[in-house]
Amino acid sequence: MKNHDAINLLAQPLVLPCGIRLKSRLIKSAMSDSLGDGAGNPTEAQMRLYERWAEGGAALSVIGEVQTSPYYPEKPGNLVLVPGADMPAMKELAKRGSTNGAHIWPQLGHAGALAHGPVSTPKGPSPLDVEGLKCDGMSLDEIHELPQTYAQAATLAQEAGFGGVLIHAGHGFLFSQFLSPLFNHRTDAFGGAVENRFRIVGEVIAAVRQAVGPAYPIGIKINSTDKLEGGLSTDDALEVVRLLNETSVDLIDISGGTYFPGAASSSDGTSSSGPYFIDFTKRAKEVTTIPILLTGGFETRGQAVQALQNGSADAISLARAMVLNPSLANAWLSEVGGDPEFPIFDKPPRGGVTAWYSMRLTALGEDSEDQFDQSPTDALEAYDARDAERCKAWRNRFS
Repeated sequence: MKNHDAINLLAQPLVLPCGIRLKSRLIKSAMSDSLGDGAGNPTEAQMRLYERWAEGGAALSVIGEVQTSPYYPEKPGNLVLVPGADMPAMKELAKRGSTNGAHIWPQLGHAGALAHGPVSTPKGPSPLDVEGLKCDGMSLDEIHELPQTYAQAATLAQEAGFGGVLIHAGHGFLFSQFLSPLFNHRTDAFGGAVENRFRIVGEVIAAVRQAVGPAYPIGIKINSTDKLEGGLSTDDALEVVRLLNETSVDLIDISGGTYFPGAASSSDGTSSSGPYFIDFTKRAKEVTTIPILLTGGFETRGQAVQALQNGSADAISLARAMVLNPSLANAWLSEVGGDPEFPIFDKPPRGGVTAWYSMRLTALGEDSEDQFDQSPTDALEAYDARDAERCKAWRNRFS
């Protein structure tokens, strides 16, 4: 495909079912930027980070891990959308992230069994006690409270000026746990068949829609596979897409993978190279009319163009590529083009590469990425030390 044809395809607006228009097909994926102040509120560095992605041409940036409750966070650097949040700071984040015609949406979540131990008592769909993972099971009353909790957070997001919300039901967090038979061993209305495991997700979508009205975008992230034996299968994930097609969601973000200590990896049905979940999204497109956003593994403009051209996705979600170049959307929408050069690390420690990208996000928010030269080991040490400090602020605010 010629450059101008590729640019035209990527630049085509995407109109969501609610009527809202995203200006192009290039989205900045949700990442745990961990740039909150430790008490659930935005910082200047976080505002600047999302402003840079907006200036850089992203049609939509999704804020990773925005908690609907302070008691089950993924990390103490997460934002929290509850009464008492610093709404002027939230409004400023929404305003700066909406620069240049961009959208910015919080990804609303609850870490469930994977909640950060130093500031929470993890709870999931079912009690679990395996090496490295122990949690209580949620009561029916706690499950029944979730729709209103998410509706409240979505209402606050709308009041703050965020352009929409994305409900997090992927990557092993609470709703992903409900969908996964590896986490969900319930025998009541919320366990068993995939329709039952989906039940709370459907109830949350309905409550959020009632709270925000028909013209406000609601997206959802789901796993195409847990990549674990006994976890969510691709066939069940396809059934989840069918069930979502009967709801009012406006965008389905397809991703995959989760963390469950001791569980064996499975054959996950993903591509061997390039975008990870493209084979699944091709199948998903056959069972839903809701636009599909594909996340994971995109490194080149050619890959993004091909996925749109062959109908595998309606929009492309980029994470690490946009950390390496926050203006990547502008680059790919120009004749100049230019794919990011991904770093190669020699024997990094476990978690070191993720920490490296997380600390580079901090550098982007401080406009100091040219001076960023941490190794994965250094980044992991700095990231863990920052988390430990923020735990103190979290406990002061929410205990």
